[in-house]
Amino acid sequence: MKLLVLLVYFAVLIGIGLYCRRHAADVDGFVLGGRSVGPWLTAFAYGTSYFSAVIFVGYAGQFGWKYGLASTWIGIGNALVGSLLAWVILGRRTRIMSQHLDSATMPAFFGTRFDSPALKVGASVIIFIFLIPYTASLYNGLSRLFGMAFHIDYTVCIVLMALLTAVYVIAGGYMATAINDFIQGIIMLAGIVIIIAAVLMSKGGFMQAVHGLAEVTDATVSTQPGVFASFFGPDPLNLFGVVILTSLGTWGLPQMVQKFYAIKDEAAIHKGTMISTLFALVVSGGCYFLGGFGRLFSDQIDIETDGFDAIIPTMLSNLSPLLIALVVILVLSASMSTLSSLVMASSSTLTMDFLKGTFLKKMNQKQQLFCIRAFIFVFIAISAVIAIIQYKSSVTFIAQLMGISWGALAGAFLAPFLYGLYWKRTTKASCWVCFVFGCALMIANMLMRPHFPALLQSPINSGAFAMLVGLVLVPIVSLFTRAPRKTLVEETFECYNKDTVVPQKTALGK
Repeated sequence: MKLLVLLVYFAVLIGIGLYCRRHAADVDGFVLGGRSVGPWLTAFAYGTSYFSAVIFVGYAGQFGWKYGLASTWIGIGNALVGSLLAWVILGRRTRIMSQHLDSATMPAFFGTRFDSPALKVGASVIIFIFLIPYTASLYNGLSRLFGMAFHIDYTVCIVLMALLTAVYVIAGGYMATAINDFIQGIIMLAGIVIIIAAVLMSKGGFMQAVHGLAEVTDATVSTQPGVFASFFGPDPLNLFGVVILTSLGTWGLPQMVQKFYAIKDEAAIHKGTMISTLFALVVSGGCYFLGGFGRLFSDQIDIETDGFDAIIPTMLSNLSPLLIALVVILVLSASMSTLSSLVMASSSTLTMDFLKGTFLKKMNQKQQLFCIRAFIFVFIAISAVIAIIQYKSSVTFIAQLMGISWGALAGAFLAPFLYGLYWKRTTKASCWVCFVFGCALMIANMLMRPHFPALLQSPINSGAFAMLVGLVLVPIVSLFTRAPRKTLVEETFECYNKDTVVPQKTALGK
C-alpha cells in the first residue's frame, strides 16, 4: 500500500513536468513562467520552497526539544514576518522593478539597479557557494523516515529523489515546479493536520499531552516547573534568534524572492499574501507545535546517541502504515519542492548572471536554456553526492557549512535588496560591504566558533545578527559613499510612478 501510494505520487510529478514543456520554450518561460503565474500557484510555490524536510524533521525536533510548546512561536513568526510582511513589503515592488529592469534573478537585479556588472557576478558567486550545501541538507530529513517506513538504504532514497526532481524541473521549468508545488503543498497541509491529531491522540489527547509536558523537568535547561509547556519556554532570547533567522531571513533568500518576479497581477498579490500566510501558519506552526511535544517520547530517544533528527521519526514510528506513507510523502513533498526551487535559482543565476555576464556574453536563448538545464542536473548531482558523503563518513565541515548557508545568504542580500527597492540613495559600495560582512561573519563562525561571544556561537544567532547589522550598515555606508548617478536612480524608480487603470473598488475616480 505504501509503495503504491509513492508510485502514484511519482507518476503525477513526472507527468506534470512533461505537460509543462510548452511553457519552457524560452528563458523567461523556463525561469519565471512568463511572469503570468496566478496567486494560488505563487503562494504555494513560496510556501513549499520555504518549508522543507529540514524544518519538519530537523528544526521541529531540535527546537521543540529545546523550547517545548514555545517553539510554536517560530511557526507564527514564519507566517507573520516570513510570509505576510514579506509579501506586503517586497511583493509588489519586486514584481514592478524586476520587470522594469528586465531582471530574472537577484544578481541581475543588483547588477542593473546599481549599474555594476561586478556586483552581479559577486552576488552570483555567493549564491553558487552557499546554495549547494543548503541543497544537500534537504536530503538529511529523509534517511530515518525512509528507513522506518520501507527499510530502504539512504543512498537509494537520495538518488531516487534527485532523479525525480531533475526530470520534472528540467522538462517543465518554473511552471512545472509551481504546479507540483501546489500539489505538494496540499499534501503538506493535510498531512501535518492529520499527523498532529494522530500523535496527540497517542498521548491521550491535547489536554493530557500538555499536562504530561508540564511535568517534564530538565535541570540542565531550567529549574522552573512546567517550563516546556509555558508561553515563552526556558530560553526566550535564543528562541527570538531562531524566529528572526527563519522569518526575516526569507526576505534575502534568492529562491524565495524570485517567486515575486513571476506574479501575474495586482489581484494575485492580494490573494497570494493571504494564502501564503495561512499556509505558513498551518505548516510551519504545525511542525513546531508537533515538535514541542517531543519530550513526551524521551523514554524512546537517546539524544546523545541518536541526535535531534531522531525525535520526529520516533514520534511517528507507531502510527498506522497508511499514516506513515502520508508522512513519507509529506517530507518528500517538502524536500523536493524546496530542492527544485534551489536548483532553479542556482542554475539560472550561474548561467544568466555569471557565464553570460562574463565569459559567454553572446549566448542566445537556446544556448541559455541548454546551460540552465545542464546546471540543474549538475547541481542536483553535486548536492546528492555531498549528502551521501556526509552520511557515510565523519566529514563534519559539510554539516557546519549547511548550517551557515541560510545566514550567509540572508545576511548578504536582505538589506541591499530591501533598500534597493525603496531608497534611492542606496549605493553599490554599501551592497559590497553587506555582501562581505554577511559571508565573512558566517564563515568565521564556522571556523572560529569558540572565540565568538557566547550568544553568537550559535550559527542561527550569528545569521540573525548578520541580517540585523546589515539593515544598519547599508544606510550608514550609503550616506558616506558616492551617491549613485541621478539619471540612473530616476530611470530605475520611474516604474513606480507609471499610471495604471484600476477598478473603482480599488480607487475612486474623479
